[in-house]
Amino acid sequence: MLTPVPGGGPIDRLAGFVATLRFEDLPDDVIAKTKIHIADTLGAALAGSRSREFATARKVINRGGEARIWGTQDFTSSRDAALVNGISAHAFELDDSGGCDHSGAVVLPAVLAALPRSGRIVTGRELISAVVAGYDVGRRVLEAAGGYDRHNGLGWHSTGTCGTLAAAAAVANLWNLPAAACRDAITLATSFSSGLWGFIHDGSQAKKIHAGRAAEGGLLAAQLAAEGFAGPSKVFSDVWGGFFNAFNKTSGEPGKLAEALGEAWKIRRAVLKPYASCRGTHSAIDALEDLLSETGRRPQEIVSMELRMSEMLMNMCGKKENGPLSSTQMSLPYALAARCIFGTAGLAAYSSECRSDPRIRPMMGRMKLQIDGTMQPLDEPVVILTFSDGSRVSRMVPRATGSAERPMQPWAIEEKFRQLAGMALEDKEVTRLWDLVNSLERLDDCRRLKTLLAGNADGRPVFC
Repeated sequence: MLTPVPGGGPIDRLAGFVATLRFEDLPDDVIAKTKIHIADTLGAALAGSRSREFATARKVINRGGEARIWGTQDFTSSRDAALVNGISAHAFELDDSGGCDHSGAVVLPAVLAALPRSGRIVTGRELISAVVAGYDVGRRVLEAAGGYDRHNGLGWHSTGTCGTLAAAAAVANLWNLPAAACRDAITLATSFSSGLWGFIHDGSQAKKIHAGRAAEGGLLAAQLAAEGFAGPSKVFSDVWGGFFNAFNKTSGEPGKLAEALGEAWKIRRAVLKPYASCRGTHSAIDALEDLLSETGRRPQEIVSMELRMSEMLMNMCGKKENGPLSSTQMSLPYALAARCIFGTAGLAAYSSECRSDPRIRPMMGRMKLQIDGTMQPLDEPVVILTFSDGSRVSRMVPRATGSAERPMQPWAIEEKFRQLAGMALEDKEVTRLWDLVNSLERLDDCRRLKTLLAGNADGRPVFC
């Protein structure tokens, strides 16, 4: 299956994999999971077309072109479409996680924006294989860069840094670029890698841009590579200016770029998000849910809540925030308070009315957060509840809902899609899109998606 590229290093083997990967190579479970993540990303993006970030981004792009702005009747250029659709997919923190971090919001906007420039009719099978290639490359780059904790721990947001390479690989596969051009697309994408965690310290909306810029940058890298623009051949070597030295301050582990290609499918480790908040909050929400369900207690009976967590999670999600939407979605205390007060940590609980509910601050005031020095950066938090009768219970959920260990049920996946897509589409259009994605391997022309992703978000109020 793999076509070697002169040089024979890990990036060469990875490029050969991207160039030759076809639908027929994919295991059945990978195909099924890919369709789920495509639908999930489209749902998140259609909802995101009602976001303030999406509305703002549209003001700085050009109208007119051949690529659909999802959730609207408008078109724009391919690169602008990748940008704004990527922003909308990540706007409400409901896109998937566990890949480059947010792989769906990076890969899918890029490949769908690339369809008009493919020069041919693209089938659903080809779209699926392109998405798989993108997920594979994005996660492999992150693992080679030391993994999420080491890379993001330095202040980089891997959705923007590694996601750019994921988008480039997906488009290169979609366009059937030869192995050498796939390598150029991936290596050129390193020059567009960016995304800093500086947004975490205030109400900045910058995080939402990272997915869109990665989709746009990856598409641009593939466009340049297709025209013969050469990428830096030693960018994954132990050299000054190399990707790993720059983004991880070490030589990295380049062998992981090509480890178990065609066997360890990285989309298998991607996870869905049932809650409208940073993935770092999800295990604690599940722990709270489990404890309330098992004890039969009501949230009103909680007199205190202790949260023990790693230093990394405290820095990411430890603030008691209920102000701007973007920063509130990064707040673990708010997510737990929302579940207690509104019965959900879904998108509805993050409306401006809910964030300003007078019960929120007192509920967060009952919470005590502390760093546990024995925890590793990616360890999930321990939730300890004390009830009004003095009884105490605790729980740590090692893998949150949406993971392989604690999967969302099919009905819940469909319900999430329908709720989110319905924020921009009419019910019958939601059903048509759901049915098409679920039978995507039988679709003979992906241009149908352009029509099905048209919506009326412009006529509906911004959710903020």
